[in-house]
Amino acid sequence: MKLRKIVGGSDAAGLIQEEEPSSGSYYGSIENDSHTILMTKLNNNHDEAQQGITDVVHGGEKPMNYFKDGLTPIDFALVYEADLQEEDKVQDENEHHTQKNVHYTWRQKFLKKLKSAGILIEEHTVLKPKKTIHYVLLSAPWDVLCYYAEEMNLRVPLQTMPNQSKNWSAEILKKMQIPNLLHNELPSLPVDLYTCPFKTSKLSLFLGSSNKNTFFSNTQRHQIMHEILSITHYGDVKKGQVGIQRMLNENAFQAAFPLHDGSYDIPSGSTPIHTLTYRQILFRYWAKWGKWNKYQPLDHVRKYFGEKIALYFAWLGFYTGWLLPAAVFGTVIFLFGIILMTRDLPAKEICESEGQFQMCPVCKACPYWNLSSICNTYKAGLLFDHGGTVFFSVFMSLWAVTFLEYWKRTNAVLVYRWDCFEFAYIEERPRPEFAAMAPTTIRNPITGAEEPYFPKRRRINRIITGSMALILMVTVVVMFLIAIILYRSIIRLVVTKYGLVALAPRIASITGSVVNLIIILILSKIYIFLAHFLTQWEMHRTQTAYEDAFTFKVFLFQFVNFYSSPIYIAFFKGRFVGYPGHYSTLFGMRNEECSPGGCLIELAQELLVIMVGKQVINNIQEFIVPKIRGLWQKYKLRTTKEGMDTDAYISSWERDYTLVPCEGLFDEYLEMVIQFGFITIFVAACPLAPLFALINNWVEIRLDAHKFVCEYQRPVVERAQNIGIWFKILEVITYLAIRSNAFLIAFTSDFIPRLYYQHIMESNLKGYVNFTLAYAPQNAAHENNLVCRYLSYRENDGRPSITFWNLLALRLAFVIIFEQSVALVDDNEPENAESGITVTHCNSPMANL
Repeated sequence: MKLRKIVGGSDAAGLIQEEEPSSGSYYGSIENDSHTILMTKLNNNHDEAQQGITDVVHGGEKPMNYFKDGLTPIDFALVYEADLQEEDKVQDENEHHTQKNVHYTWRQKFLKKLKSAGILIEEHTVLKPKKTIHYVLLSAPWDVLCYYAEEMNLRVPLQTMPNQSKNWSAEILKKMQIPNLLHNELPSLPVDLYTCPFKTSKLSLFLGSSNKNTFFSNTQRHQIMHEILSITHYGDVKKGQVGIQRMLNENAFQAAFPLHDGSYDIPSGSTPIHTLTYRQILFRYWAKWGKWNKYQPLDHVRKYFGEKIALYFAWLGFYTGWLLPAAVFGTVIFLFGIILMTRDLPAKEICESEGQFQMCPVCKACPYWNLSSICNTYKAGLLFDHGGTVFFSVFMSLWAVTFLEYWKRTNAVLVYRWDCFEFAYIEERPRPEFAAMAPTTIRNPITGAEEPYFPKRRRINRIITGSMALILMVTVVVMFLIAIILYRSIIRLVVTKYGLVALAPRIASITGSVVNLIIILILSKIYIFLAHFLTQWEMHRTQTAYEDAFTFKVFLFQFVNFYSSPIYIAFFKGRFVGYPGHYSTLFGMRNEECSPGGCLIELAQELLVIMVGKQVINNIQEFIVPKIRGLWQKYKLRTTKEGMDTDAYISSWERDYTLVPCEGLFDEYLEMVIQFGFITIFVAACPLAPLFALINNWVEIRLDAHKFVCEYQRPVVERAQNIGIWFKILEVITYLAIRSNAFLIAFTSDFIPRLYYQHIMESNLKGYVNFTLAYAPQNAAHENNLVCRYLSYRENDGRPSITFWNLLALRLAFVIIFEQSVALVDDNEPENAESGITVTHCNSPMANL
């Protein structure tokens, strides 16, 4: 539809037909014992009860940001900076047309449109040595709020009910009468509410409707104002000159944000707990590092930041909790590898072989070498390549499947409690940018309303065009992968020529991993910028569809970017080497072989460098970069008042302007999902991966909490039904992880060959080393005038031996058995319980409106 807009205060006021609420006119009463005092007030003094109900509904929300009159609440702040003489120059008719003049014109048109829409505006100016900073404060009056609340289907409360938040671990500990060290005693616990979409004609039926100042919560006022800012045009609509985001991109405004509810710092002295704002509560009971071992206050997070951010922290906390058993089991498996390393008979044979096994050169100019020289490397490989990793791989495959199933249930319970269960399918409106840019409208067959429309055929054409860019970037990643392979081969040859045969593979692998990590991070930044542009160009109708399309593009690229090197090492490296006299080559260089300790230890090393290295770099960035940006912003905005303490005069909008703009949750989700892939797809190679992930996530929760509470400008609240397309991506990763671990154990590890040798030869693995080595063909031995050995199951003429084919059959059989065993457990998982919740949802009072 062509969005309705308020063109003047008088017109907007005509939309509202207020009905004065009468006693007992609410949809249900507050029946819980904890709210008895409110019922008493309701019977004695209706107006006083209304304020009490408002306090229950909005909890610790204490608005403290007002215009100069002390009565008009500030809903949004716009900021722009200008040279001291810029305004005077713009008014000069002879002044030539500059970019600054264009920005001035755009701002004037934009603010004029806001005024015509009924928005109240107050401007504050702060003088700096070389520039002027303008703070434009916006407030939506009651009639505008009602108009857009109905237009946006905002949900408002009908009836309160006791908070139903539960924690399974707390309940278990309570039954066992064990003190719960994770418990976090929180003030101002938000109540649960029955809600329904706001209707002006039903105004008297909503809780707190008699108090216009507090009926809409702060976050709802922010949502309404953001909607208005997003659809207001300031120039040619066909050129996309619509909305505050475009003006920010064009630097016409430097910032646009809702204000935080005061400072997060708690005043010194004895401050009553009930007087704390939600921001102060979150800082005191959540964002502090000392709260790392406490339950997250998800209801408070949801109340202050909205459902979308709360669901992210709920998922992150749930995922971190599930990592604990995986980390413990993985550590036990790693310790078992240390014990096995000291007792393994093949390792002992290699270390004591001395000159018994003379190995073929790794290049034409390289010397022969003794197998005993890789004693320590082979033992190190046993830390990751032993029978215990098989059981750990099975465990992690089942863990991943079960984790997703139980998250479905947790997500369903949360969104039901938070009234978002049907949001994505019924309530979500078109994106403001889409509504403003759509070339035409179409009638919705369900609601009958006119809605903005972009032809599906044109969108598909644009998506196909964007896919070409994705393919191009993936090709670039593959090119860099080949370059890394050649780099490792060259480094290995150079180091080998200096006589460091045993160290050459390790040096080449470690340096190659570091170079690969640097390339990965650089390509990620480039493609994310490109994906933003392409997704915006594709014109997706809803914010969910927009984010899903953007996420799919970026993750598909990041999957290739991050996982291409580990996949190559796990499944391709050392498979196409050939044999002495008939080596395969790539660009004239001999194909890479696995290191003497096997490819599994190389894969573990690659995982640790990429996963742990990326986590360390990200955490440093998340900790240091916002602080540096904040300090730099404060330095630029330092006041010029002589002899005065600047902190004593700074306003809330000035203080919030010094904070870092919130960049959303995409990077946070991407980091965690990439990590999930590392600890599931390649976990057979590195049992310690879940432990490193657990440690990182404990830090990540606290870093993210501190960023949102203390260092970010307040984001506009967004509703959400789930974690979006990320869950589908997690399901795909889990599916790939089961197959990947099956093939890793079967084809990359020594598990199947050792089991085969124990069955047909010696149960104690005596002579296993000789069993795995083949003799070089006579023609190759004649050229070098010496017979040498190499790692393979081949006859003396280079043909695959019968052992090779037997092992191939066993490996394929193991893959099938492994996959089917995990799939059997997956099929036995109970169906998601969402259907039952839906039935309950329909029985709530909101169904009667």
